[in-house]
Amino acid sequence: MKSYRTELAFNVPSRRGFVNITRDVQAAVDESGIREGLCLVNAMHITASVFINDDEPGLHQDYEKWLETLAPHEPVSQYLHNRTGEDNGDAHLKRQIMGREVVVAVTGGKLDFGTWERIFYGEFDGRRRKRVLVKIIGE
Repeated sequence: MKSYRTELAFNVPSRRGFVNITRDVQAAVDESGIREGLCLVNAMHITASVFINDDEPGLHQDYEKWLETLAPHEPVSQYLHNRTGEDNGDAHLKRQIMGREVVVAVTGGKLDFGTWERIFYGEFDGRRRKRVLVKIIGE
């Protein structure tokens, strides 16, 4: 069994955003040479997420609205976490809802998805460099 590790880097210029990283992850699978196995993709920051869903702009807007309803950014004073001088208490909650990681099967050297599935990086406290780990194991 082989393993391969790489990192993707992001600097989303706004506070929140969704980035389709499917091509980047597939490029890592290609580079790994692994034809059959599993691919783990996880955000290495507690205010960011990796998730799988459809690449449809309306859905992304729905996510933004839904997440802001569940954990609104303002007023920042509503979050005890922000007493530390931070203003990102909402970002921690949004990350918890959207998840830390995904695992995708690799079959024949390709990510094995359903029809509309794509991998996304979700940023909830952007404007600085963050990383995503891609770890592939298999043969």
